[in-house]
Amino acid sequence: MEAMEAVLRNFKQIPCPDGDQCTTPSCQWQHSWDRNPPAASSSASPAPVTKQHETLTQDPVGPRKRRRTSSEAGSATAITTATGAVSPPPLKRKAPEHSTLPAPASKVQRPVATAPASLTTPSRATVSISASPSTVSKQSAAKQITAPKQQATPRKPETLNPRHLTSAAPASHEFRFKALKMLHEQFKRLNDEVKKDAKEDEQKLVLTEQELIWLALDVEQKMATEKPVIYTNVIKNEIMAYRKKTPGRWRDERLAEWQKNNEPKTPVKKLRLGPPKEVKTGLTPQEEVSFLVHLLTPITELAEHGYVVRPPTYEEIRRAREGEEASLGWEVCDRCTTRFQVFPGRREEDGALTSGGTCTHHSGRAYFPERVPGTVDRPPKRYRCCQETVGESTGCTVGSTHVFKASAPSRLAALMPFMETPPNPSVPKDRAVCFDCEMGYTARGLELIRLTATSWPNGKELLDVIVRPIGEVLDLNSRYSGVWPEDIANAEEWSPGKPLTTVVESSDTGRTKKKHMTIVPSPMVARDLLFSLICPETPLIGHALENDLNAVRIVHPTIIDTALLFPHRRGLPMRYSLKMLMETELNKAIQVDTKENRGHDSGEDARAAGELVRLKVMEKWDQMKGEGWMVVDGAFVPPGWGKTNIKGGALSERFLEKKEEGELGEEDEVEPVVLDGSGTGGKLYSL
Repeated sequence: MEAMEAVLRNFKQIPCPDGDQCTTPSCQWQHSWDRNPPAASSSASPAPVTKQHETLTQDPVGPRKRRRTSSEAGSATAITTATGAVSPPPLKRKAPEHSTLPAPASKVQRPVATAPASLTTPSRATVSISASPSTVSKQSAAKQITAPKQQATPRKPETLNPRHLTSAAPASHEFRFKALKMLHEQFKRLNDEVKKDAKEDEQKLVLTEQELIWLALDVEQKMATEKPVIYTNVIKNEIMAYRKKTPGRWRDERLAEWQKNNEPKTPVKKLRLGPPKEVKTGLTPQEEVSFLVHLLTPITELAEHGYVVRPPTYEEIRRAREGEEASLGWEVCDRCTTRFQVFPGRREEDGALTSGGTCTHHSGRAYFPERVPGTVDRPPKRYRCCQETVGESTGCTVGSTHVFKASAPSRLAALMPFMETPPNPSVPKDRAVCFDCEMGYTARGLELIRLTATSWPNGKELLDVIVRPIGEVLDLNSRYSGVWPEDIANAEEWSPGKPLTTVVESSDTGRTKKKHMTIVPSPMVARDLLFSLICPETPLIGHALENDLNAVRIVHPTIIDTALLFPHRRGLPMRYSLKMLMETELNKAIQVDTKENRGHDSGEDARAAGELVRLKVMEKWDQMKGEGWMVVDGAFVPPGWGKTNIKGGALSERFLEKKEEGELGEEDEVEPVVLDGSGTGGKLYSL
């Protein structure tokens, strides 16, 4: 052992081949900082440096406690930990509360290369400990510990060599090195192109040689860590993508990265809404309901967009059930796309509902941020939940289990059959209903957990119940559904004859309390309650109604979907959210409780859809009035109605009276329109 130490001491007399650029941890050769060590602190007398002291000085974790000796009990100590970068990086351990070791004569601190502020990493805090000559107690020592502010430490220089991974390497070192080198070549090419044409204010976007190496190492390590199974394909695709990338796109990426690291964080700009738009149709409530015939969308034209236009047949349902049995419960996670197995009724050996462990995903949707002024290309997609770039992060939210949903109508019908809306003579003819559903994930897929219906256009609540799903609950999706476990636990059981709505009480502070809900035993009961309020001719109003209709398993022929009334500029399947439509069309904010993680209110969403429909009624009626349409005896008649032979309805008697009195001639007996007298005032249908 002594012979080995003598050899190492001889090495310290020989200059290092790499000089001051050496990056080898605990290098045995001599460096400039070994020849010119800093002077010892004048506040403390020099103490002899022992082997043990030298070992503690080089330990990145800091000095460890040992038993005090009698000679050390009365001596004053002053120990200061190094603030420079240490390799390998220090473990995250708590700093010792006090130390009783004598201070070494000097501390060796190696200089490191500087790096831009955007690429620096925080360093450990410097801890200074001073003890009195008397015996130091833990309490007094703790009071004497001072921790100055953290200072940024320059990033440690690295070479173009794949980093060591804590997990198994996804490929051989030779392949990783070759891929890393090719990636670095593309970075250097793009950086050189930007450097040629860089203006004075763009010099900050040009990377140094060391920064290019860091960037290549970061990209390669991220792919090797996050996507080890498909690492070889992913790294090849990344290299090809950078080969096709233009210098302008590279400049925009560097600018966005520089702004992210250097500009101060600013809160997300809130949309400043103007005064709420007042909707005045000039029609009575009954006339507004009669006017809805001009806004209906034939459901037969919507089959390709998720609407079920007919209940699946028995044969289709049978094949869907056979497919489920053959799959043995294997599904694809609706959030992270991981394959996992689900066990309805729980697995016998351990009672588990799913396999695959936790689910790491992004809870927010991806979007395109606003274009940065002065740039050419659009910024990459980001997630609303964490503002991470799409493809750079596996997720910011961890769920307790994976979840799935079924979309095929036959598979939906295998769990609960679809039904066409049955006739209901007790339903008023002048009724229109807004409805909204909330869904949660169960062992049977995405199921109905809340159903709300309101009257249109007055917004009066008709039905609002919590629904007990068929399968075991995996995730109530409370952040969006607004249904929490305590809501189900505290809900009152519904029984025939019990009211379908709940009176909302107000607290002493004037703020509305949370509703005490009623729960129905199954989705079939909730559907029957909705059927008691509507008939096939009743207009159903909502936003993205195919989701709500499929959740309740209803085929309804008379629908008004606000997602179709206010189409997206790119057309279907793109569509605007209900929240965005309310802000842009009516200057009203809804779903504000989602920021407090309270979730959506299905009643609020149903009424919001109704308000948008009234806005469309106002706009459409203003247009029709300009074309010459009128309201006569509660019916909407086109231009030239006096020269029209109208069959049935309230206008038939008026037409016959005029004909008997001789006010109409044979030239007036034409049939451009037909008036159906089933409703109050009737409805007009173009032939």
